[in-house]
Amino acid sequence: MTVLKAGEIDRFIANPPAEGGVILIFGPDTGLVSERATRLVAKASEGDSDPFNLVKIDASEISSDPNRLIDEVLTVPLFGGRRIIWVKDASSKNLATALDPVLKLDDWQTLVVLEGGDIKKGVGLRKIVEPHRRAVALPCYADNDRGIDQLIDEETREAGLSITREARAALHSLLGGDRMASRGELKKLCLYALGKGRIDSEDIEAIIGDASAFEMSELIDAAASGDLGTLDHGLERLSEAGSKASVIANQALKHFQQLHRMRIDIDQGKPAQAVVDGQRPPIFFSRKPKFSQQLRIWTLKDLEKAMDILSEATRISRLNDALGVPVLSEALLKLGRAALARSQRR
Repeated sequence: MTVLKAGEIDRFIANPPAEGGVILIFGPDTGLVSERATRLVAKASEGDSDPFNLVKIDASEISSDPNRLIDEVLTVPLFGGRRIIWVKDASSKNLATALDPVLKLDDWQTLVVLEGGDIKKGVGLRKIVEPHRRAVALPCYADNDRGIDQLIDEETREAGLSITREARAALHSLLGGDRMASRGELKKLCLYALGKGRIDSEDIEAIIGDASAFEMSELIDAAASGDLGTLDHGLERLSEAGSKASVIANQALKHFQQLHRMRIDIDQGKPAQAVVDGQRPPIFFSRKPKFSQQLRIWTLKDLEKAMDILSEATRISRLNDALGVPVLSEALLKLGRAALARSQRR
């Protein structure tokens, strides 16, 4: 199986294989998995209006009837054209029995798209399809800074808007955990600023300021600063709103990773304010004092312990949505109490 690198995926989706095969789209960013599967299927079926050539199947249907997949793959389109089988939630069920006869075929023209979740190397669907020469894997991980910039550019260009440097910096601290959620926030922001021609910092506070993305940064700052009152209130709202804990846990982890990098620079002798001012992308001006405060609280060793706690919270919340909020709440409260104790000592 060919596992595509991040820079190869968009080119592959824009020009999917003309022959049949199996394409596994997987990763912890479920929004990005869904988006890429949708784009791939749309491109592969381009110009084909026959609804019978695109078959959407839930993995549970194939699991209960393993012969269903091979039957669909071998079905010849009545009026010609490209046949695509799109299997949703593929990593939630054991599809080995269903996939085995498909992968043993010498040749086939049907394209099978498997939309999965976070699958580790050498297990589950990856273990089944990896040895096959006509299988391709598209991993989907949370957007990095470059990916967020690309997403911002896509949405603002489509809306005919420009964006200030400060507004872009603010969005970097609010987006990136889940592609679908990030794109939804950006579309809402662009709609709000449509008559202005430009997005600035005030627009972000007005629109995303009432959304979970902005509350997320306040929640993370409260934990990192030891502000238990704000943290308690934020956790209550998190639980009531049904927010996706894995997204917040991942953003919290990114925040502490940034603090860790900044702490290294400071420990090497660089002035704290210069480190804060020199971050790229730049830190939103209203958050700079919070970063400075947090850097006075956290040592390098403490930050490493905090990252371990948040890594585990991220892992558990991705694996089990039901445990996500309580696990994340416990992790943030633990960090908040540690930050408060250290700030009082200092």
